[in-house]
Amino acid sequence: VQLEESGGGSVQAGGSLKLSCAAPIYAFRNCAMGWYRQAPGKGRELVARRSKARDGDITYTDSVKGRFTLSEDDDKNMLYLQMNSLKTEDTAVYYCAAEQCPLWVSPEYYNYGQGTQVTVSS
Repeated sequence: VQLEESGGGSVQAGGSLKLSCAAPIYAFRNCAMGWYRQAPGKGRELVARRSKARDGDITYTDSVKGRFTLSEDDDKNMLYLQMNSLKTEDTAVYYCAAEQCPLWVSPEYYNYGQGTQVTVSS
């Protein structure tokens, strides 16, 4: 599954960024879609994910609740992550992910894009 992220960059604490992810339609409509991040020296963690059922069920990690919003554009097969009130601890490489896909979409449970760097300075 080819996923392409964009929108990363450098911002001061308190600022905002919006990440975008382009996904193939067969993944967008049949997989759970979300965002993960990996900070230097740490493991990859879930940031936000919308369910495979596309029923409005969105999960956020506690540290971003109330600050980040996951959304999507069904017509464009695009996934977004609006990040507000950014903190220095949000600094990480952010990855778009398609997961829990049917086998005809991908044999892998997790499929990630190349990632986009988000750097938040104080």
